[in-house]
Amino acid sequence: MLLPALREKVLHANREIARRGLAPHTFGNASGIDRAGAKPLVVIKPSGVDYDSLTPADLVITGLDGEVVEGHLRPSSDLGTHTHLYREFPSIGGIVHTHSEFATSWAQAGRPIPCLGTTHADYFHGPVPITDPLTAEEVAKGYVRNTAAVIVRRFRTDNLDPLAVPGVLVAGHAPFTWGKTVSDAVEHADVLEYIARLAFRSILLGASESGIPAHVSEHHYQRKHGPKATYGQR
Repeated sequence: MLLPALREKVLHANREIARRGLAPHTFGNASGIDRAGAKPLVVIKPSGVDYDSLTPADLVITGLDGEVVEGHLRPSSDLGTHTHLYREFPSIGGIVHTHSEFATSWAQAGRPIPCLGTTHADYFHGPVPITDPLTAEEVAKGYVRNTAAVIVRRFRTDNLDPLAVPGVLVAGHAPFTWGKTVSDAVEHADVLEYIARLAFRSILLGASESGIPAHVSEHHYQRKHGPKATYGQR
């Protein structure tokens, strides 16, 4: 069986997004990529399979072209989004897609999540971006692949670093998050849902969507992620 260690990590990630309430029913998936070999390989959840019943052998391994290399089940229907993101964002090693309640609400409203506080700033270097809606032509020509294409377009247009902004809202759809590892992607999905909930409630209480001052958000992001970071242990 190929990539047993990565299979275990991806299996754990899929179970975690369900356990944390980020992916009700089977509304989500997690994947990881192994870039060490001659051909990058993606390990991803099979389509429509309940998280509790998953085993390492159930996970599907594909190339970046989407061709199944190993597996007896059909891969996630979102495979084309994952593989396109891995091609375009070579710094990431794991991707999570959920339909978590508050983040999905922002996505369905077509609104980015403003940085309203330091909790947000500790993880996202700026607002959580929202993509443009897919056009009728993009849906017809390849909905899954073009879901990734509108994500990449937003990051290119706004000159965003995918490691500094480890997630996005797909307009009318739901969030995708990522990280250097699939476990990082799970953490970012969990944090994204939390800050989406905080932002929703803060705006109901009258918070300005202009957010906290830039010098405060920048300080908080840099103290955790910058070259002179002071958060955590060395």
